[in-house]
Amino acid sequence: WEGVDVAGEALSCVVIARLPFSVPREPVVEARMERLEREGASGFSRYLLPRAVLKLKQGIGRLIRQGSDTGVVVILDRRFLHRNYGRCFYEALPRCTECFAASPMVLAAIRDW
Repeated sequence: WEGVDVAGEALSCVVIARLPFSVPREPVVEARMERLEREGASGFSRYLLPRAVLKLKQGIGRLIRQGSDTGVVVILDRRFLHRNYGRCFYEALPRCTECFAASPMVLAAIRDW
C-alpha cells in the first residue's frame, strides 16, 4: 500500500494477507534488533512489533482518508487472532464493526454491511 493514493469510493476494501513485519534478516533491521538485545530489551517487542503496528495503521489509513470514507478491512493473517501480540494490532485499529469468522461468514457480513 505504500505509494498508493486512491480517494473516495474508488477504494472500498483493503485486504491484508500478512501482518506487515519487517524482514528480521535485513541488515539494518538486524543491527537495530541486536543493539536492543545487547541493551537487555526485546528486539521483537521494542522494534519489530511497533513498526509493524504502525505500518498496519498506515495501510488502513489508505482506506479511511476523510470522515466520510467507509470501507472494509480484511486481515487474513491468523497471527492477528492466534498470537499474543495480535492484541497490539487489534488495539491499534480504529473502532469499527468486527467479524471474526470463516471466509463464507465474513463475505456474508460484508454483503450485509
